[in-house]
Amino acid sequence: MTKPTTKLENPVLMAVIGAAQGLRGEVRVKTFTGDPLSLGDYGNLYSADGRMFEILELREAKTVVVVRFRGINDRNAAEALNGLELFIERDALPDDELEEDEFYYADLEGLEVYDGEGKHYGAVTGVYDFGAGDLLELKGPGRRPVLIPFSEAAVLEIDLEDGRILVDPIAAGLKEENDGKPSYGKGKPYGQGKPGNKGS
Repeated sequence: MTKPTTKLENPVLMAVIGAAQGLRGEVRVKTFTGDPLSLGDYGNLYSADGRMFEILELREAKTVVVVRFRGINDRNAAEALNGLELFIERDALPDDELEEDEFYYADLEGLEVYDGEGKHYGAVTGVYDFGAGDLLELKGPGRRPVLIPFSEAAVLEIDLEDGRILVDPIAAGLKEENDGKPSYGKGKPYGQGKPGNKGS
């Protein structure tokens, strides 16, 4: 850990530090990478306040990884990090590993959402997973945020170049069917993962 640095311009959440592990300054870390051990492949990690964290050791432990960071040498220092979110700059994610129909969830934020008739529903402001499948948060001017399922039925097309997402407003729960009942939640998930992961 070093002195504060400049904040990231386009941060992508990669991990959250949990409880201390042992007495040598190790911490349990929940990762949002496809392979938990790949957390060390992205270089230094940063906290929201600009502190840099360099991984010295990394090993898998059930549902988390156990990490030793440079400068964190005892249990007290490790316990002080509990709950800290760690980020990297979006540019540090390797685009050359993506297939043609793959993307990072972080790239969805800011995309404008339309239906087939050209109606605008706002922009994606977040991608969430509360345990029942991924959800996109949409927010438009003067509108309250809404969550729609990130499923193939609801999200018909993602166009990163034009910055647009095409949705089926009925399957997304943005518009009611003729019988007056929303069809929210139909369809299989669009992609699996967390922010920082590739989706497909």
